[in-house]
Amino acid sequence: MDTWDPAGAGVLRLPSGRLVRGRGLRNPLPEGPAPSFAVHLLGGPPPPVPWESRWLRWPDFRLPSDRPAARAVLTEVWNRAPHQRLEVACWGGRGRTGTSLACLAVLDGVPADEAVAFVRRHYHPRAVETPWQRRYVVRFAEG
Repeated sequence: MDTWDPAGAGVLRLPSGRLVRGRGLRNPLPEGPAPSFAVHLLGGPPPPVPWESRWLRWPDFRLPSDRPAARAVLTEVWNRAPHQRLEVACWGGRGRTGTSLACLAVLDGVPADEAVAFVRRHYHPRAVETPWQRRYVVRFAEG
């Protein structure tokens, strides 16, 4: 198993024990191992990285441009998390990243109406920045 240190910067432990790191791309890469796989949640193409990554078009303060693709990518992150170092990252590391982490919490069994509070408690107190991002998390549970 090649996952994150649970005490590492930005690492969220889901109820199942899966570890996923959230990060703001404007900040330097944290010390320690690099991700095995990253999802970049940005309005435009991300900078290249030396590890496997996917770009999910997601403008700042908005929702993913392609919601079925977002569900597929986040499901892939959740499925890979028990065995790899997975990272989700937007520019600031709070809104889009927090929303994605809350969706991962929903996939992990956290009730949708509690997922934002879970991420705010365990990742960042200001994660998930807009009312429509909070609604997206609830609707994510509906499929």
